[in-house]
Amino acid sequence: MKGTGETAAERSMRCRTAALKSWASTEDWTARSMGGVRGAWRKYEDQVDPDRKLSPQMRAKRAEAARRAHMTELSRKAAIARRLKAEAKKS
Repeated sequence: MKGTGETAAERSMRCRTAALKSWASTEDWTARSMGGVRGAWRKYEDQVDPDRKLSPQMRAKRAEAARRAHMTELSRKAAIARRLKAEAKKS
């Protein structure tokens, strides 16, 4: 919280503790996370077939390819960031 003098690490630990307590009291983990899963998947389906003209099988296949492309791009950007950070440490 702002104004509490909490460091970023302390705030992170406080938030992590709250999240873990919340999950500890959740009976059905699958049901709790399903909304996010559906929303994320819908994003890729909308990207590859916004008008829903493809068959469900083809839409799913293309959505999976779009998801994998997105994750690969994130990995590439993370690798670049790590390399730049390592290079900056050397300087």
